[in-house]
Amino acid sequence: MRVSRNIILGVTGSIAAHKAVDLASLLAKQKCQVQVVMTADAQRFITPLPFKVLTRRPVVTDLYDEEEGWQPAHIRLADEAGLLLIAPATANVMAKLAQGMADDALTCIALALNPKAKILIAPAMNGKMWLHPATQENTATLQARGAEFIGPDEGMLSCGYEGIGRLWPVEAIAERAVKLLR
Repeated sequence: MRVSRNIILGVTGSIAAHKAVDLASLLAKQKCQVQVVMTADAQRFITPLPFKVLTRRPVVTDLYDEEEGWQPAHIRLADEAGLLLIAPATANVMAKLAQGMADDALTCIALALNPKAKILIAPAMNGKMWLHPATQENTATLQARGAEFIGPDEGMLSCGYEGIGRLWPVEAIAERAVKLLR
């Protein structure tokens, strides 16, 4: 398997999901092949349509999305990926990844990921959730397995609190993602 400029952009259920549209656009402008995979919770915040238009690719929203060919989509995508970028990443999806759970398209792709592919995680959540010992343990577990984290940032949070938990600026996430593919 060769590592490519294929990026799987995992979008999870955070108010910051709308910022992932700009991230997808920035990555596509850098001539990356961006395959968006949205969790069910992400779809509560934003629809697949803007991602489809900006990446010019269908959006994976379900583990059982039908497509041509015999190979399951999550295995094919995992094999072709050069980078798995999860932005925004919720505490929930980080916990699933740390425990090796695979109950949706995104977590199945993560578990089946090409071993040469890199993982970049951009958390976005309430500051208390980010600082909770369970989330910090999950972060450490994922880092020990080779995942890189970018953020979270500090500032006003959607919950009304001020503090850590904001999605890192999308321009910086895109820049780091492209560097990881080199």
